[in-house]
Amino acid sequence: MDAEPRSAKGRRTRARLFEAGKVVFERDGFLQARITDIAAEASVSHGSFYHYFDSKESLFREIAEEVEVRLVSMDDIAQDLDEDAGPVARIRAANKAYLTAYRKEARIMRVIEEVSRYDDDVRKVRSKRDDYLAARLESAIERLQAEGLADKRIDKRYAATALGGMVAKFAEMMFIGGAQFDMQGAVEQLTLLWANALGLPPEADEKKARARSGAA
Repeated sequence: MDAEPRSAKGRRTRARLFEAGKVVFERDGFLQARITDIAAEASVSHGSFYHYFDSKESLFREIAEEVEVRLVSMDDIAQDLDEDAGPVARIRAANKAYLTAYRKEARIMRVIEEVSRYDDDVRKVRSKRDDYLAARLESAIERLQAEGLADKRIDKRYAATALGGMVAKFAEMMFIGGAQFDMQGAVEQLTLLWANALGLPPEADEKKARARSGAA
């Protein structure tokens, strides 16, 4: 990424260019997007663009990285859960948060998906997101196995990659590919697939609650 400007005015201008770039990339696609159009959208001169970004490629990669981070943010998940939530509730909240974030970012995600097929740097941004998500899922699966809730025969690495990939591909098909699914139904079905794949019993949340309370 390019260096962050030191002045408040510089940071504001850079932020405007960032948002303008997102608008133009969403509207025109990566190949057709022009720096002139991005500068005009941000209400700055063409030359000013280069004070903040080396090229439209560097701007796009930064946008791609921020969007990918949003997709795996825990902020929306935390809002839907209380601290005593069971594993199925947590899986449901994670699926809902991911699909909601993907739907919001669908227009730019379409462009990111396309560019990642031929741009190594954008592909690395996506791989970084995948690695982060996989590590988080592996940790969750391992914890569920240790608590006796998930099938211990399951390899956490295989499961994290397969299940995380399932949700990501489903989101792409639903919000970019045009597959027609109800949002709530999608969340519930993905959650059911997750729970079944991990061997979580239907009463997993209740079992977790009893374990916390110390009840038999």
